[in-house]
Amino acid sequence: MTGQAIAMAAADRPGEAPSERLGVLFDTHHQRLYRLARRLCRTAEDARDLVQETFLRAARSPASIPDGVPHAEAWLVRVLVNIARDRWRRRAVQQRAQPVEAAGLTGSNPEATAVAHATIWRALDALAPRRRAILVMYELEGMAIPAIATLLDVAPVTVRWHLSRGRRELARVIGAGSAL
Repeated sequence: MTGQAIAMAAADRPGEAPSERLGVLFDTHHQRLYRLARRLCRTAEDARDLVQETFLRAARSPASIPDGVPHAEAWLVRVLVNIARDRWRRRAVQQRAQPVEAAGLTGSNPEATAVAHATIWRALDALAPRRRAILVMYELEGMAIPAIATLLDVAPVTVRWHLSRGRRELARVIGAGSAL
């Protein structure tokens, strides 16, 4: 039996102390949550903060974490995505409140990869939070549509719709940025 299988079996034990259960959940899921958070955030530090906030919320209300490894993982992913969405919304409000800065003045780095990276992040920032999360999970994480639907507690057709709309919006935003 592997270490992860032991941890998964331990996570399903009823009557376990909340701190022990939270420790097992962290050991079992933190790496996957970090990978997802890293794809949703610009920096590794932001991704670590996102994972930390996810487990802090789990620690504050351990009774709300469902029993069973797949259910607990889905709950943790939903919490992480919701925290990321809240941060994106907060950032969008702050950006609207700040004076408009000149677009496209990124400095003296002429590297094509840096420009492409900035363009993609700018385009992702323009998407609605749920649409961005679904695109990241599907395109970058390689998750299947049914798995994303389960994790976000939505219908698969909703995931497909967000993927379609998100791809079109990305193309439009990137196309508008290259016309400048």
